[in-house]
Amino acid sequence: MVVNQLTSRYPTTTFTTVGYSLGGNVLLKYLGEEGSNTPLRAAVAVSVPFRLDHCADRISKGFSKIYQTRFLGDLRRYVERKQRAFVRQGRCEELARLAALETLEGMKTFWDFDGRVTAPLHGFESADDYYRRCSSAYFVEHLRIPTLIVHAQDDPFIFPHSVPNAETLPSHVTLELHASGGHVGFIAGSPWRPRYYLEHRLPDWLQSQVSSESSG
Repeated sequence: MVVNQLTSRYPTTTFTTVGYSLGGNVLLKYLGEEGSNTPLRAAVAVSVPFRLDHCADRISKGFSKIYQTRFLGDLRRYVERKQRAFVRQGRCEELARLAALETLEGMKTFWDFDGRVTAPLHGFESADDYYRRCSSAYFVEHLRIPTLIVHAQDDPFIFPHSVPNAETLPSHVTLELHASGGHVGFIAGSPWRPRYYLEHRLPDWLQSQVSSESSG
């Protein structure tokens, strides 16, 4: 919807896009579904949870469980704020949908949250059904525009085996796999003089794609 709105409003503008983390997963899924029909000319996806089921498993292990607890707390509070807002606004239908959900108490994993909240709210049969239908790993082979995927092998939320094999990707998709970088990190230098790799690499790569297309 956003892409169609922008391209219809600015028909002579060349559009590229960048997606981070879960947003990167949404972006790659969209590009795979649209194929050559997308009006976007190039895209970048960073630290993508290609397999949502794998990611839900990974974040429940080791030190990553700290992040899981924080994220789940944020998500629960978000749902509760929605409920209060719907009450104030008199939005009975939306409030009824939230009220029909299972209790938000006792959720310890993303499997719990997505099974109790995400899936029923958005028409999926279960968390497993949601993960299977929305994981970008099943769509990347259908990408048809120049795409750069930046990922780190030490990403604390994503198993290394969840990342697609570079040899199986379309020729116009570049997988840039770093030994370190964490989850949307990629910071070098010192604390006093940090260098933010993505802030330079991403716009430079996108500009090169747009320039190449214009010259071609």
